[in-house]
Amino acid sequence: MNENDTYEVIIVGGGVSGAALFYELSYYTDVSKIALLEKYAEVATLNSNARANSQTIHCGDIETNYTLEKAKKVKRTAKMVEKYCLQYGYQDSVMFKHQKMAIGIGYSECRFIKNRYKEFKSLYPYLELYDKAKLEEIEPKLVIDEHGNGRNEEIVGMGAQDEYTTVNFKLLSDTFIENAKKNTEIQTDIFYNSQVDDIKKIDDVFHVTTTDGKVYKSKMVVVDAGAHSLFLAHKMGHGLNYGQLPMAGSFYKTDRAILKGKVYMVQNPKLPFAALHGDPDVTLDGATRFGPTALVIPKLERFKPGTYIDFFKTLKLDTNVVKIFYDLFKDGEIRSYILRNYLFEIPYFGKRAFLRDAQKIIPSLKVSDIQYAKNFGGVRGQILDKENQKLMLGEATINTGDGIIFNMTPSPGATSCLGNAQRDVELICEFLGKKFDEDAFNKDLVEENNNE
Repeated sequence: MNENDTYEVIIVGGGVSGAALFYELSYYTDVSKIALLEKYAEVATLNSNARANSQTIHCGDIETNYTLEKAKKVKRTAKMVEKYCLQYGYQDSVMFKHQKMAIGIGYSECRFIKNRYKEFKSLYPYLELYDKAKLEEIEPKLVIDEHGNGRNEEIVGMGAQDEYTTVNFKLLSDTFIENAKKNTEIQTDIFYNSQVDDIKKIDDVFHVTTTDGKVYKSKMVVVDAGAHSLFLAHKMGHGLNYGQLPMAGSFYKTDRAILKGKVYMVQNPKLPFAALHGDPDVTLDGATRFGPTALVIPKLERFKPGTYIDFFKTLKLDTNVVKIFYDLFKDGEIRSYILRNYLFEIPYFGKRAFLRDAQKIIPSLKVSDIQYAKNFGGVRGQILDKENQKLMLGEATINTGDGIIFNMTPSPGATSCLGNAQRDVELICEFLGKKFDEDAFNKDLVEENNNE
């Protein structure tokens, strides 16, 4: 690169969020010089890797922790992913159809599912309510034990049988990059093995320095670096009212397909993390994967060396953080949940403890049916709001207003990648005085009944 060359936008991080922004800038704006800096040798090697997430299109229909208002928002962005894949013919290679459902077990959960079905049916007209007989037809393993006997407990399901449910987000990221590069009328550069060490603004131009000493200049910067987004924000003095708690998720797997589709359970409203679910894994030829677990780890990247010091720097431990931890641990139910998830990581004992939870979905499951999924799972940086002394769930953004944006995108960040990118595209175009072709964007990616 010419030393005096200045990009209009630099994106830091080549996960699905950064790749989606790279794609949208290249197709729907008149931004002419874009660069993406990726720490590793290819895109989507961390949380967007198919083995690091649940591969789910979270559209809000079976996620029992979503309010109706949140479901409306995620439905819009989820449909963008679906329309994008259909536009390019990626069905059955990047995006897949399975049945999907949320199940309730026992009187209170069944009543919850039935009430939720009534409330959400207007937003998702395709939703169906399944009694025990219908569940036995769709997913017999939910109802029948190893002796051929049915469940004693009441069970109902709420779901759909002909919707796109599953995405390989690693492959999706690859397609964003490939399609962006097809626009030869603009400059789209990708620099792999380029770990960003520092970002400084000098005379209205950002100087992005990598660990190998290279400096890239840009008028605007968007940081989509997973758990390292807040780390870089703190280095620049932004977001100091936030800390970060890295939550890791692990999985157990089977050697065959036990479930035909995605089966989610009712989330305990006290627990701020995902409930256990089972589904076909696209990297295991449809064999069933159960998870995720939820445990705090003192590093920002799973299965990669280092980042321990980065963890302590982004935790920003002080009395406010201690108060957040105290509030979480003083509840016996939450405390038991956290300790139990650490138990799941222990060889021999963890497998047997996890089995008891998985048997709530598949009563006939045996200890010989499952094994710990080695090197599966990722890290999601959950934000700690120190001002309000609480754990924030979902995504967070720091927009400084002076040309740099930091995005933290735990679940449903992958599903929302195109919607989040649209938000950033609009901010970029406003800051740089560029044009966003919203009509073309809506035509390609937004469903008419979602174009609000």
